[in-house]
This record gives sequence, structure tokens and C-alpha cells, in this order.
Amino acid sequence: MLHIALLNPEIPGNTGNIGRLVVGLSARLHLIHPLGFQTDEKAVRRGGIDHWRHVDVVEHADLEAFWSWLGDRRVHLFSAAGEAPFTRCTFADDDVLLFGRESVGLPDELIAERGAYHVPMTGPVRSLNLSNAVAVVAYEAARQLHPEVF
Repeated sequence: MLHIALLNPEIPGNTGNIGRLVVGLSARLHLIHPLGFQTDEKAVRRGGIDHWRHVDVVEHADLEAFWSWLGDRRVHLFSAAGEAPFTRCTFADDDVLLFGRESVGLPDELIAERGAYHVPMTGPVRSLNLSNAVAVVAYEAARQLHPEVF
């Protein structure tokens, strides 16, 4: 199983799109608190996210709780500030793909400590929308893990 982790996501629509993506990939979504929105049934319904009940989601109280859950799993960080392109990442089953907040990404100290990959862009934008970046990377991971589908 592939794990998609979001550190302190701020925009419910992005998380909803990523939720749809993980359903489509049979992956698990991890939300690391604090979040910029509620995930209770009423809030999700109000946001028009009708697929949320199908999302395999785990919420972690904070980054420390997430690291405790991680155990021996490999984690790959993704940030516009990452040095290597995501295509250089080799994915394995049970890997965790970690993405940061929409406004500021992952903390610089975390990137300095663990390294990060980026999604290359040739146009004049600084970064992709979070849900777009997650989709690009998750589908590359899925392609590597399940080449028979691709």
C-alpha cells in the first residue's frame, strides 16, 4: 500500500482532491494536525466531498505522532525546495510520500535533515497546486509499483 501524508494542510478542497486520488489508487491518506479545516461529516458534506466515506484516512495529532507511527517505513519528502526531481525516487510498497502546507510547504529544517524531491517546472511559476503535485508524484509511484497497469 502507498501512503500519502499531508503535513498541516490548509485548504479543504485540495485535501478533498487528494482524498479522491487515494481512493482511485487504493492508497491511504495521512493528515498531520493541526489542519486548517474540519474533517467531520458535516464539514465534508458542506464541502461537497461525497467520496470522503471511501477514503482510507488516518489522522495524526502532530508530526511527532506521525514519526512514531512511521516505524520502519521509508518516507520520501516532496517540496518545491527539493534538490532532486521526483523521477529519481525509487518507490517501494508501503512507502510514505510526505507533502507540506499549501502556503509554505515543508519546514526548511526538515528538508535539510532528510532531503526532498521536487516536481520540475520549466514555466514561470514557483510551485504547483498541492493536489496537482501529489497526483504527479503518486502516479509515478503507482507506475513503479504496478507496471502491469501502466
